[in-house]
Amino acid sequence: MVSLSPSAGISVHSFPQSLRIAVLVPCYNEEAAIGTVVRAFRESLPTASVYVYDNNSDDRTIEFAKAAGAVVRTEPLQGKGHVVRRMFADIEADVYVLVDGDDTYHAASAPILVQRLLTDRVDMVNGARVTDIKAAYRPGHRFGNVLLTSIVSSIFGNRIKDMLSGYRVFSRRFVKSFPALSSGFEIETELTVHALELEMPVVEVETPYKDRPVGSVSKLRTFRDGLRILATILVLVKEERPLSFFSVGFAIFGLVSVVLIEPVLVTYLQTGLVPRFPTAILSMGVMLMGFLSLTCGVILDTVTRTRKEMRRFQYLQIPFDRSPSASDC
Repeated sequence: MVSLSPSAGISVHSFPQSLRIAVLVPCYNEEAAIGTVVRAFRESLPTASVYVYDNNSDDRTIEFAKAAGAVVRTEPLQGKGHVVRRMFADIEADVYVLVDGDDTYHAASAPILVQRLLTDRVDMVNGARVTDIKAAYRPGHRFGNVLLTSIVSSIFGNRIKDMLSGYRVFSRRFVKSFPALSSGFEIETELTVHALELEMPVVEVETPYKDRPVGSVSKLRTFRDGLRILATILVLVKEERPLSFFSVGFAIFGLVSVVLIEPVLVTYLQTGLVPRFPTAILSMGVMLMGFLSLTCGVILDTVTRTRKEMRRFQYLQIPFDRSPSASDC
């Protein structure tokens, strides 16, 4: 993992004029920060177009974003996932920089992230947050991130250390092959699993992280959104690892069945009688449920493998970048 210290001198790379870079900023009530974010990314990536997608803000986010020089559009469906889906569908570019509009991420690191994407020809560069500021990265958020990242890493592969980072750079083929099914803050989990499950080349670069400016309030709710992210992980495991998911059900049902039948079996061996016949029937029914769960896992695993192959073929049909002559949206 490459590390960038907050004091590191980061120069602006000179990218070809034909390379179209889009900075995508999803926003909701960020009037205190959005102007600074837009200006910082326009300075660090002078050739990039900065797009701000407002998500029903009731403050002056749109006004300040326009004044700072961003292209401003709106998404009426509430939730960060809906905004990311709209941005990925609307914008045509070679390189996509996705960043939150709260002015907590290091805009000067953007050229380094873009350069890593192009030099290493990877599909995602994840900006892993590094900070000593407690207000920037609250203990509850830090613990939740470590816990959820560990769960995903243990299932889908240990290649990302900061799964919930809102600062990422993507290739065109990643963006245009990403289904974007999430509606809220669980979108970061879906982005990570999409890359890991299709075994895309990814790298992670440590970037400085700071606290929000005065007047900016976090929209993330630790417990509510943490539970939603955990639920998303479970859904993704069911969708992408059905055999493992349903094997857990098989193990649970099997264990319950054995516990139920054990005293009945002992009595039968001692007396030759089955006095607790309903329990024996219940045990058999529970075991059948277990084998049904396992059968579902085997069948769905075959379906998932076929679906994964189709997604992989679709991903490979999209070029890493596009022709300089292609028109923007």
